Amino acid sequence: MDTSKTSKKKFKSGDTIMRQGEEGKSAYIIEKGRVEIFVSKNGSKEQSVGTRGAGTLIGEMAIVDNAPRTATIRAIEDCSLLEITQDDFSRRLQLADPVLKMTTQIILTRYRDMLARSELAGNNKNWPPPEAIELSYTEQTDAVKNIKIANEFSSALKNNEISLHYQPILNLQTATISGFEALMRWEHPKKGFISPGIFIPIAEESGAILDASRFALQESCLALKRIEHRAGYKDELFMSINFSSADFASEDFVGSAYKTISKSDVRPKQVHIEITERLLMNQPDDAKETLKMCRKAGMSIAIDDFGTGYSSLSYLHQFPIDTIKIDQQFVRDMHKNENSMALIKSIISLGKNMKMKIIAEGVEEKEEATTLKELGCDMAQGYYFARPVSEIDVTNLLKKWEKPIF
Repeated sequence: MDTSKTSKKKFKSGDTIMRQGEEGKSAYIIEKGRVEIFVSKNGSKEQSVGTRGAGTLIGEMAIVDNAPRTATIRAIEDCSLLEITQDDFSRRLQLADPVLKMTTQIILTRYRDMLARSELAGNNKNWPPPEAIELSYTEQTDAVKNIKIANEFSSALKNNEISLHYQPILNLQTATISGFEALMRWEHPKKGFISPGIFIPIAEESGAILDASRFALQESCLALKRIEHRAGYKDELFMSINFSSADFASEDFVGSAYKTISKSDVRPKQVHIEITERLLMNQPDDAKETLKMCRKAGMSIAIDDFGTGYSSLSYLHQFPIDTIKIDQQFVRDMHKNENSMALIKSIISLGKNMKMKIIAEGVEEKEEATTLKELGCDMAQGYYFARPVSEIDVTNLLKKWEKPIF
């Protein structure tokens, strides 16, 4: 049986669906019909403890652990059941947020222990102490570590340990700097540099990303104004800031963002809102409405890491998108993998047809920059041009900019 798919089982009235004390590998959602639940205490006569009907879950403890069934369940009407296997449940739980995973397992373990102590589960002498099981769940996940990082990150925001670095984005046709992407950096006082690949996902899970995004928008807009002033520019450069699905789900996201931009004296058109494909697909209706409001307020919209999530170009016309950012993995593989090159060509062609700008990420070699320019890509960023640097360094870079050769 393919345990990644839900299968359907049918039972006639009077059939035993599961028996107390036997091994169980599946739980069931009652799609149609009704069942009765019986429990025997210490080998005594079965006692009815209730019934369940359509839409309810039965046999759920079997998919949590390997202990025997805690009750006997019989159909009292013809039943149609949707099966959830132990393997499928385990796979889904493994993919869950570590904190949710640990909490779910511990709650279910305590429920199982409650049944055992009330003798509803029969003879459970071999059932290990709940404390030992809970500890094993905690040790098997990154939950505790993630909670610590989330708490430390929130403190770091308050203590000014979080800073922004800015990576230049070049116009490939003129080899001049058109704007920057603001990237968050965390220098922990004891642990040193902590990678954004570690703390950003945890901040999103914990909700701390909301404060982090507000900080990033405010600081990057103020920095852009200072950079332009010191380097002799006026309302010419743009700043790209990343936002998460949590930001889009927050109340008055657009109003708050516009207020922050206005206070910085940066023009809304200089602010590029960066979001991912996954955000668009997971929240299509909410995202569409929010993006329309951002566009109406004068901001630009960029899709980050394009091609990694869905590799489908057809949905783009549904959203008010100004810029597509080609994911760096395709740029790095473009001269090694025909599929990557074909995708890049398709994205650039699509962008031109839809009057969108195209930015290539992760350009590290001269050859990559040359090819992208020849293909008609508008802009690019990557180590070949410049690494993400502090506000002071990026200002000096602008003042002394020497056009790279490609």
